[in-house]
Amino acid sequence: MKAPLIDPFARAISYLRVSVTDRCDFRCVYCMAENMTFLPKKELLTLEELDRLCSAFIGLGVEKLRITGGEPLVRRDIMTFFRAMSRHLDSGALQELTLTTNGSQLARFADDLAACGVRRINVSLDTLVPEKFAAITRWGRLEQVLDGIRAAQRAGIRVKINTVALKGFNEDELFSLADWCAAEGMDLTFIEVMPMGDLGNEDRLDQYWSLRDLRARLAERFTLVDLAERTGGPARYVRLEETGQKIGFITPLTHNFCESCNRVRLTCTGQLYMCLGQEDMADLRAPLRASGDDAGLEDAIRRAIALKPKGHDFDYSRQAVAGQMSRHMSHTGG
Repeated sequence: MKAPLIDPFARAISYLRVSVTDRCDFRCVYCMAENMTFLPKKELLTLEELDRLCSAFIGLGVEKLRITGGEPLVRRDIMTFFRAMSRHLDSGALQELTLTTNGSQLARFADDLAACGVRRINVSLDTLVPEKFAAITRWGRLEQVLDGIRAAQRAGIRVKINTVALKGFNEDELFSLADWCAAEGMDLTFIEVMPMGDLGNEDRLDQYWSLRDLRARLAERFTLVDLAERTGGPARYVRLEETGQKIGFITPLTHNFCESCNRVRLTCTGQLYMCLGQEDMADLRAPLRASGDDAGLEDAIRRAIALKPKGHDFDYSRQAVAGQMSRHMSHTGG
C-alpha cells in the first residue's frame, strides 16, 4: 500500500476534480467571456494522459473523481475516457465517478455514462424561464437541458441541480426552483457567485446574493432541518421538513468551508490547483511527459499536495471584490 496524500494541515486528499476541456457550448456570464479565446488543442492533455494522471491519483488514495470542464461532454471521444475510468470502479479503488455538466449533451450520452458506472451527476441550471436562460447562458436553450435531465433520469442517474444565486436575476425563482426539484425528485444546491475571471461588463458586486439571505427566505416558507451529511464537497445541507427534499448551500464568501477541504483540481493542461481560490499551482504535465515511469509523477503529485494552502481569501467588501482570481472558472474546472 502506498502512503495516502496528506496535506500540511493533516487533511487527506481523496477527491480529484478534473477539467477535460476549457471549451463549452454555453457562455454563462459569470463563468466566461462571450468571445473566449480557448487553448490550442495541442496544449491539452490527451485522453490517454488524463487516464494516466487520474490513475496515479487513484493509486495514491483518491476515491472520488469528478469530471468537469468547460463542458466535459463536448470533448471529442470523451466516452473513451469514462470507459477507461470505469475500470477503477470495477476494481474497488474508486468509489465514485461523476461529472458536472450544463446538461446540453446529456440526451446523447446519458445511457453511455450510466454504462460506465456514473450513478449521479450535477447539472448547472440557474433559471426555469427560457428567456432568462438564453440571456444568462448567451448560447443555451433551456428545453435542450431539460431533455437531457429527463434522459439521465431514465438511464437511472440521480440528478442534482446546482444553481448560482444571482441577485436581481433568480431571486424571484427561489420557490419555483425548489418546488420543481421536489416534484422531479432532485436535490438542489445553491452556490454563491465567486469572483473569478475577467469581470468585463458583469458586476459581481451587483450579482452577489448572500446565501444567508436566501436561506432566511426559504425559512419563511419551510422548516429547515440542518443535516450532518456531507458528500465529499463543500456543500452544507438542510432538509425541508414539508417536502423531505435536500437543499445544499455552497458559501465560499459568507462561510469559508476550507477547514475540511479534501480536494484538488486538475486542469486540462495538467496544472494542479491545490485551492480554487488561490493562484498557486503545480505543473504535472512536464513530469507526466518526462518518462513512462510513474514514480516521478507520483513524487510531483506529493510535492504539490505539500503546498496546499489552509484556505482561500474570497471576500466581498462594500466597495470592491477581494481575493479575485484572474483565471476563468472554466479554466480550473469549477
